[in-house]
Amino acid sequence: MSDARRLPPDSIKVSNHPTHTRIQQVTLAPEVLQRFLAAVRDIEVQNLEYVPYMRFKVAETLLKAGGPGLRDALNTIVEAREHGGFTIGLQDQSREPDDFVKFGTAVAYLLGPANHDSMSGKYYARFMVKHTDTSDSYLRQAYRLFTMHTDGTYVSEATDWLLMMKFEERDATGGESRFLHLDDWEELGDFLSHPLATKPLLYKSPASKNVAEQVERPLFFLNRYGLAICFIDQFVQPATLEEAMYLHDLSASMEASSGVQEVMLPPGELVVLNNYFYLHGRAPFQKHESLHRELMRIRGLFGR
Repeated sequence: MSDARRLPPDSIKVSNHPTHTRIQQVTLAPEVLQRFLAAVRDIEVQNLEYVPYMRFKVAETLLKAGGPGLRDALNTIVEAREHGGFTIGLQDQSREPDDFVKFGTAVAYLLGPANHDSMSGKYYARFMVKHTDTSDSYLRQAYRLFTMHTDGTYVSEATDWLLMMKFEERDATGGESRFLHLDDWEELGDFLSHPLATKPLLYKSPASKNVAEQVERPLFFLNRYGLAICFIDQFVQPATLEEAMYLHDLSASMEASSGVQEVMLPPGELVVLNNYFYLHGRAPFQKHESLHRELMRIRGLFGR
């Protein structure tokens, strides 16, 4: 990468992800992670929740541990349409959930400020996926296909990027993360040329999201990253039979695309995606009464 010369030797390695042809795998040297964890040891997670500038403080701490080029390297990957995402993790330097929050926050705030997450009432959300669930969305329903979607569809603020971090899992077979880069969708042109492609559609969220507002957005639009998409099947509200069938066929086409690639995250690892040209979902788990997975989500804006 063009800014790799600004990084201390061996402090960071950027390579192709082993199971995804676009996403990059970022590996920090163990001593970088150790320096970061030692420096943030006395920062409480509640302090991060209550004081917004402390989130930037832990980001600065990671930047000092990794070198001045780390922020540019991460931002370059996520904003580059060729890649648009990366994985990075703590590599077993810690198994403490508070350290996971601190590390995930640091990575996120090297990109920019997080959006308020109405589901949790914080800048991040931690949630469980387990054997039984009574929620009103697919997010926690383990044995359903969580279909391809983008985040932030039903709120007025922009969502530039998405971070998902795995905290813990037990008796979890399946449940792979599934990613589709817009440029890898073979039938994109068919849906892009349809009259409904750029018509604003209404989005409403279920009660669990704690968001009362309604927004209208087109499926496809252009921004500084090129062609972008905004879609989630559960929350878009078609007004006509024609709109409903178009949305149905669009979702089915994405699910069947050979461009969908699966990525497994071990505990302590996270993935960041550009929310404008990546769709993401989750494969179903195999049934197990002791199934347990805990994740953290942060969504936000680019800060530069």
